[in-house]
Order: sequence, then structure tokens, then C-alpha cells
Amino acid sequence: MACSVAILSVGTELLIGKIADTNAQWIARRVTSLSGSVKRILIIGDNLVDISKSVEDSVSLGPTLLIITGGLGPTFDDMTLQGLANAFNASLRLNPEAETMVREKYLKYEQETGRKIELTPERLKMATLPEGSRALRNPAGTAPGVLLQQGLTTIIALPGVPKEMMAIFEESVEPIVKKAVGNLSFYAESVNVFDIIESELAPWIEETMRQYPKVYIKSHPKAPEPRPLIELHFSTTSQTLEAAKEEVGNSVAKISGTILKHNGRIQEMSSQQLDH
Repeated sequence: MACSVAILSVGTELLIGKIADTNAQWIARRVTSLSGSVKRILIIGDNLVDISKSVEDSVSLGPTLLIITGGLGPTFDDMTLQGLANAFNASLRLNPEAETMVREKYLKYEQETGRKIELTPERLKMATLPEGSRALRNPAGTAPGVLLQQGLTTIIALPGVPKEMMAIFEESVEPIVKKAVGNLSFYAESVNVFDIIESELAPWIEETMRQYPKVYIKSHPKAPEPRPLIELHFSTTSQTLEAAKEEVGNSVAKISGTILKHNGRIQEMSSQQLDH
């Protein structure tokens, strides 16, 4: 089965260059390694209209999953949940399951610090979810993740704090991706090419991809001319790991033969696999 994924990163700090969007990169790598296919990554600011419109647009493309990061906290600029609700004309309501999660977290903090912590409106904001949502446990922080089904698309909102995003993804999102993917297997290999410039490699890459259309080949220049170093990354998804390895292996062998004929040098670097 195919599992297509759209990623929506929310945060003005991403747009002004204060921090890099490492969350989207991490999610994309994990989804790909699980044999899913990331079709879109979009960054938007902390703006309610932009969030709602971006969610609507993303869902209209029909991905299996829309994964949103950022904007689930207690401050005024955490608008993701309201944006989700607005996108589907839903109401925000205090979710009992999410409230229990938040309450338990603050009780734990009280025990650890000896300081009384009240459940203020700002803190309860993290448990106020769009109608029809399900709360996802946050093993590494306070704000729960949120799961909402919209037609054929499963929408998952995760905190922007990387360790919290990763913890919820591994516990709650990864099983969803695996179920959507089914029995597909992902496999990739990287090869370093020396002494061949990228423009010379380009037609050989195209020819190899025509012969092995299931394999995606991407070139990554690592050192400049006149002594170039280029990494070639080969990846594919197939019904079995053996078939995926064979497709990649054949494409690597084909382009390697051409490179060697033109006095280039090759160094195999790494492989990555994940089967179910």
C-alpha cells in the first residue's frame, strides 16, 4: 500500500531564520525509512489564517497523513489547534483525555519541585482540542499530540520541541505509518564518485533511471571542480527487501560501469534498509 505524507511546520521563528526546521527533516527521514513517501513540506508562521488555509490546501491534495509540528503550547502565538478547528468548521472543546494528561504532568512537576502549580487557562489551552480529536500521550513534555481524521487523511499535530515531537512520533505515529505502508520495504545506497563533474554524470543518471524506473538517483556535490567529489544516492521501495536491494544494486552497477569507463573513481559509502 502507498503511504503519502505532507509535513506542515508552524512557527514564525522558522521563517525569520532564527532556527532551522530540523523537525521536518527528521520526520521526512523517518517516514522515508519506513517506506512512506513525503510529497510536500511547507513552513508557515504563527498566523491563524495561514494555518487554516495551509491545512485545507494540504488535505485537499489527499495525503494519507498530514503531520503538523509546532503551535501546541500555552502562549498566545500557539495557534495550531485553533487553526485546525477553523479549517474544518469545528469547535474547540476541553478534551477529557488530554486534560488528564496535562493534569498528571503538572502533578508530577509539583512532586519534583515542591511548588504548587495551578491549571490556569493557559495550561488548559493545551488540552482544548478540535471536536472529534484524539489526544496522543507526550512522553517527554506536557502538551499532548493530537490526531484528527478528515476524510481519507489522518491529521497529526505534534509539539515543536524536537525531543517531544520525536517521542510522540516514535510511540504513536510510527505504528500508523507502518500500518498504512503495509508490507513495503525501503532500501538505499550511497556511492561517492571522484574526478567526474556533475554535468557529465547527469545524462548517465537519466539513462540509468530510464532503465530502472523504480530507483530514484540524486546527486549531491561534496567538493568543487577541478577535483570533484559527488555523492550519488540510490533509493527505492518494493514489495520485498530482496527486490529493493536488487533494483538498487543493478542501478549502482550500471552507472558505476559507465563512470569507470570514463576514468572516474567510485567508493561505496552506506546502505539503509527497513522492512516490515
